[in-house]
Amino acid sequence: MALFWCTECMPLAVTALLPVVLFPMMGIMTAAEVSIEYLKDSNMLFIGGLLVAIAVEQSNLHKRIALRVLLVVGARPALLMMGFMIVSSFLSMWISNTATTAMMLPIAEAILQQLKAIEIQADERDFPVAADDNHGFEMEPRPTKLEISNDNQPDTNTQQEDTVSMEDRYLLLTKGMSLCVCYSSSIGGTATLTGSTTNIILKGQVDKMFPENGDVINFASWFAFSFPNMVLMLVISWIWLQFMFLGFNLKESFGCGVKSGRDQEAREVMREEYLKLGRIRFDEVAVLVIFTTLVLLWFTREPGFIDGWATVLFNQEKAFVSDGTIAILMSMLFFVIPAQLPRFGGYGYDEAGKKINSPPNLLNWQKVHERMPWSIILLLGGGFALAAGSERSGLSTLLGDSLSPLEKIPPYAISLLLCLLVATFTECASNTATTTLFLPILGSMAIAIKIHPLYVMLPCTLAANLAFMLPVATPPNAVAFSFGGLRVIDMVKAGFMLNILGILTINLGINTWGYAMFDLGNIPAWVNATLSQP
Repeated sequence: MALFWCTECMPLAVTALLPVVLFPMMGIMTAAEVSIEYLKDSNMLFIGGLLVAIAVEQSNLHKRIALRVLLVVGARPALLMMGFMIVSSFLSMWISNTATTAMMLPIAEAILQQLKAIEIQADERDFPVAADDNHGFEMEPRPTKLEISNDNQPDTNTQQEDTVSMEDRYLLLTKGMSLCVCYSSSIGGTATLTGSTTNIILKGQVDKMFPENGDVINFASWFAFSFPNMVLMLVISWIWLQFMFLGFNLKESFGCGVKSGRDQEAREVMREEYLKLGRIRFDEVAVLVIFTTLVLLWFTREPGFIDGWATVLFNQEKAFVSDGTIAILMSMLFFVIPAQLPRFGGYGYDEAGKKINSPPNLLNWQKVHERMPWSIILLLGGGFALAAGSERSGLSTLLGDSLSPLEKIPPYAISLLLCLLVATFTECASNTATTTLFLPILGSMAIAIKIHPLYVMLPCTLAANLAFMLPVATPPNAVAFSFGGLRVIDMVKAGFMLNILGILTINLGINTWGYAMFDLGNIPAWVNATLSQP
């Protein structure tokens, strides 16, 4: 399936359906057991997040936000990319990585469309025939904008080349912006204990395997170790994506040492466009209130350092309410709240000339049906089914048994090798399933070869979030794949190097400040206490 997803020899959603056919025929899982994997709670969160994103676009709120952000940040692509990575990573520290990606991508797309329109307008004004000379977006020298032939007529071929050049540059920038949002969302989720499901799984496994651990993994200790690691990974990711999609030229990307009037001109055009939007409308306010409420509910559901509202009201015995529950609840409001304030005299007339007595809702199902990437839901389900089959077939047990020869290798090398293994496995399975499968094996292995359990469990948990190469690897990748005009090979090229750099960064952290924080050079007393229990 990974090979098919990489080569796209079949549509991605069709490849994702292979477990429905092959697992029952191979005797791994029944058809009913496989099918139920295709609509998990994560899919509900995915659907809810995209419903919110569609509502934002429907109300045109994303254009208002986009123009406002542009006025603050400016038109330089490197700064735009950096700004979106910072915002996405910060949001994903507190709310779902999938929801963060689904909300940020429409805004990024709107900004790029606005920049492209501004560049075209400015070029048409400066060079009425054809032009393309925004140095902020120029990544390599190109032919002059306008070549006049002997009879003073424009060179049509040059005009066409300039148009194609601008389209290519904006396609590259769109791909880079889509990837920077989804990657930074995944990276940001590693910074807090509640930022990713894998982090919670680690705490649960440590508490279960070592009940006398003294709460070694808590909100504060996790943040102290993971936040510096997240910042370092974010900077490295930005540099790599900048180099891959924009070209690493500081003068052109940041405008260092360049006095250009085009940026100021772009700001003025954007200011005019922003003023054309007029006062904020009721539907924009309603969507903004629902989104803000959704973020607050996500953040306060289970903050980690105190009991959240879901814990107090619903989740005392077990986790009844999840982020997906909240996402669906809030997105349902878009279908019942009107897009206009109530008023007398009706709401205009329809195409048949009949008077409309009720206002339209913020969202209608026809719009959702047109915009919802249903194939991505099958793509995610295929990943969950593949992970379930790996567990049921005994593949995870086989992998655990193959790790026993690692006893003869130094601990830092064991950590590095296991991170590589986990990062590879998580590309074809969900990070939650990967962590669930590997952590018990790694904890038992650490006891057997007499090293600190966190020396392997902690970096491997972070490595499970380094799923950057395939759309199916993690929901943020799937969301970005549905937005940014990406091909699978684009994500593989960008993600492969980020996987390597991420593994090196994690192991740098675990062998420096992490080594001192958790005293990884010594076997803790709570491990010995566990071993002494009958």
